[in-house]
Amino acid sequence: MKLRSFKLERYFAKYEFSAPYLMCSSDCESMRLQDLLALEAGAAERFESLWLGYTPSLGDPELRRTIAGLYETVSPDQVLVHSGAEEAIFNFMNVALSAGDHIIVHAPYYQSLGEVAHSIGAEITEWRGDPERAWELDLEALKSALTSRTKVVVVNFPHNPTGFLPAPEFARDLSSLSEKHGFTIFSDEVYRGLELDPSNRLPGFADLSDRAISIGVMSKTYGLAGLRIGWLATRNDRLFRELAAFKDYTTICNSAPSEFLAALALRHAEVIVERNLQIIGRNLKLLDRFFGSHGELFHWDRPKAGSIAFPALLRGAVDEFCAELVEKAGVMLLPGTIYGNEYNSFRIGFGRKNLPEGLEKLEGYMRAVR
Repeated sequence: MKLRSFKLERYFAKYEFSAPYLMCSSDCESMRLQDLLALEAGAAERFESLWLGYTPSLGDPELRRTIAGLYETVSPDQVLVHSGAEEAIFNFMNVALSAGDHIIVHAPYYQSLGEVAHSIGAEITEWRGDPERAWELDLEALKSALTSRTKVVVVNFPHNPTGFLPAPEFARDLSSLSEKHGFTIFSDEVYRGLELDPSNRLPGFADLSDRAISIGVMSKTYGLAGLRIGWLATRNDRLFRELAAFKDYTTICNSAPSEFLAALALRHAEVIVERNLQIIGRNLKLLDRFFGSHGELFHWDRPKAGSIAFPALLRGAVDEFCAELVEKAGVMLLPGTIYGNEYNSFRIGFGRKNLPEGLEKLEGYMRAVR
């Protein structure tokens, strides 16, 4: 296995802790430990008396029960807790794929969703959203890409970086295709719960099919990236056992404090998510006005869900735009070329409280260059 450099992480390493205004962050507003503990009576005392030995390799039973509650048909013994979503992606690809297998990946995509498969020797086909149709996916294009070697189809809803969210009928049709053709759906659902209209929320793919895998994480919807807790849910018992065995070679088990705090947060998910949706709602109104005022320079597709979007730059090269912006105004946006050279767009994040300050700096920069 030979993994290529993770472009997004290398870009963040260059600017994340030096740029004053991070306007491309993919997560929601975080919170202090004391504020999280204050959500439940007695939580602080229980946290202080927590035993710091090894934890169960599958995950803390209480945490698995709480995660299972996010789904309709998944039981706690069908949830495998990981150190973030990244470990879940890495482990799944290594268990599910071999050299010569074929995998189709919803694009543009978070690099590890394709790169780990590539490092194993799998053939990758991109299933690209259409930028002319607000990044909509075409099921007919997927059908044309399927081969007898297709083992996995990777989807990401709500989508990073575009905010695309299909209709529930699309999800059911995709699940039916999985049953018909025998491929596994690997569904990245780390932004699930951040739908601007809750009626648009898709079911977890693990609920739709026992062939599917749903992954989630505390980082995005809940804003608790520092816990480093993610999970994988599936009703595929054979695959679950293989994934649990493979985890013995990665983290083995998770951090006891992190699992305690993740379970606490999920018990109070409604409060945390509502706070983050309010932040997103306020910030989107500001972005609507900004992009409406600069329609000659940007194309703005308002996302249906999530805390990020992928506006197109209509004049100039996005790499140069982002580099000059961070150097002259201290505002960090993520150039779309991180996802592929064909994307003259940039990722903008709006899940944090300080977006207005960053947007003010961006406005100032736009006035100066004009």
